[in-house]
Amino acid sequence: MFKQIRPAVTFLALATLLTGVVYPLTVTAIAQLAFAEQANGSLVTDSTGQVRGSHLLAQAFAGEQWFQSRPSAVDYAASASGGSNLAPSNPALRERISAAASVWQEGATAPVPMALVTSSGSGLDPDLPPAAARYQVQRIAAARGIPPAQVEQMILRLTRTPLIGPPTVNVLALNQALADNLSVNPSE
Repeated sequence: MFKQIRPAVTFLALATLLTGVVYPLTVTAIAQLAFAEQANGSLVTDSTGQVRGSHLLAQAFAGEQWFQSRPSAVDYAASASGGSNLAPSNPALRERISAAASVWQEGATAPVPMALVTSSGSGLDPDLPPAAARYQVQRIAAARGIPPAQVEQMILRLTRTPLIGPPTVNVLALNQALADNLSVNPSE
């Protein structure tokens, strides 16, 4: 019997060492060497070196002077990633979208872009379509006391067009540009 157990235990120990130690350490080392920023969470820091967020995860922004992210079904909690799982025919989804749209439509003449009233599949999508960012220009320009064209230029400069998929703009990058380059209205 020991003759059969010994190879099994040896194989288990080697497989554990290989798949539980050697492989993860190798992948971590390669990631740190080749993709250090991404492997460490694509963290964004301000001019003082303080971490303000990640380019990979959405976060909530309070105030009229900031771009707003897509709604989050998980309240922007990265540990609880997930969508609402409500079907388009579900009355609760329609009520939630209608409530969000009515908030966005106050004083607006154009229809609200869907990205501003619906959450993404993960609930943590950090990007908006450029149209959803442009929808917020008048509010932000008024809150900051700057020309809308200046905010439009910032959106244009930060819009990225991937190889596959539609153009997007990162909300945190927009807000960081606002914080770094544009003065907030002194009446705030």
